[in-house]
Amino acid sequence: MTLNDFVPAANQGGDPAGYELENGAIDPQGTLWEALRRAADWRHKVLVDLGCGAGYWLPKYSEAEKTIGIEPDSRLLEAARARTRRAAVFQGSAEHIPLADSSVDVVHARLAYFFPSEFFDPAAGLKEVARVLRPRGKLVVIDNDHALGEFAALLRASAPAAAQGRDSYPSVWWQEQGARTTAVMSRWQFHRRSDFERVLHLEFPTEVAEDWLRRHPDRLGLSYGCLLHIWTKP
Repeated sequence: MTLNDFVPAANQGGDPAGYELENGAIDPQGTLWEALRRAADWRHKVLVDLGCGAGYWLPKYSEAEKTIGIEPDSRLLEAARARTRRAAVFQGSAEHIPLADSSVDVVHARLAYFFPSEFFDPAAGLKEVARVLRPRGKLVVIDNDHALGEFAALLRASAPAAAQGRDSYPSVWWQEQGARTTAVMSRWQFHRRSDFERVLHLEFPTEVAEDWLRRHPDRLGLSYGCLLHIWTKP
């Protein structure tokens, strides 16, 4: 399948093993995970992980009636399908979800596609998610918080992060769509300094990563703020 509107992710597409380390370090105490459950409980429901990548999070949805991964990058599909037998994985994108109308209860989009900014309007993806959601179904977008936490400070120092929207722009966009936004403070925590360094270099320009690491020579993690944009289909 050719998805002309798909832009490969530089982090997971460029270094899948490094991105696996990053996923393993996210939210060690489960703070974000519990916030997701409160936002839209998926137990005994049909859940879509939109932009599931290599499928790292698919096994976490074991309490769902059915878990479906949607991923545009054909290079990641095999890994996602091998992650768990309980999930079905299809190639697709936010604008092209290969599912029937009103067939899904909950959609999670974790740091994928929904980055509203002056340069990008994700309304087409929201319209497609609305098509597959049942009435009162929920989309939960997991986004980076650009204001609170040490990760946010790194984002503010990183020019490429501007493409994901800065300041209040994403939250205002979601508010205009009728969503509510919840801030969650979690963290990254690594077991090895070398893994931490690899991931910081994966996510940030060399000078930004090196400056932070130089100023924090003994650290194995940092505080990581997320925003949950929660949209309910009428």
